[in-house]
Amino acid sequence: MSVAVIIYDRGMGRWEPNARGRLQQAAMDLFLERGFEQTTVTEIAERAGLTQRTFFRYFSDKREVLFAGSDTLRDLMVDALVSAPASAAPIDAVAASLQAAGAALQEGGEHPRRRQAVISANAELRERELIKLASLASALADALRRRGIADPAASLAAEAGIAVFRIAFARWIADPAQPDFPQVIRESLEELKAVTTGR
Repeated sequence: MSVAVIIYDRGMGRWEPNARGRLQQAAMDLFLERGFEQTTVTEIAERAGLTQRTFFRYFSDKREVLFAGSDTLRDLMVDALVSAPASAAPIDAVAASLQAAGAALQEGGEHPRRRQAVISANAELRERELIKLASLASALADALRRRGIADPAASLAAEAGIAVFRIAFARWIADPAQPDFPQVIRESLEELKAVTTGR
């Protein structure tokens, strides 16, 4: 019995292992080396050893490389909030969602810090990040309402939670020696409680 050997040339389409991850890595490297605005989709694809067509199979534009995980993060946070004990106070249910997000981001190693460096250097990306955070707050408020928490309590707890998350994230990013993002979130929540109770 003979075995057919298939040889691909550079012009043929072929399956590329971990193409999405390679594109993300190449884009992040280029954004940090050259700047977001100066980096083109063609350069990202070339750095990854792929084609532009492959890039657009995974991302609608180069900004999406930085924001593609937003829906996953939102779903994770909402699921954690929904799974909090029914007896949990609104802010404690939100805290559960923040802890889940913190643990997930911590698993990303250096990626969150590298991503934030790119975003911080570009006004358009900073604006998009704020829109993402507002969307997260809205999703958490909706989840609290489904738990029977009326407004304004639902909106206040969600907005306060996202403010804590944003501040804790900035603290965590600024200190590479601090590996425990969920711990920074817990400390920031305690600060909020101290401010609101006057302790």
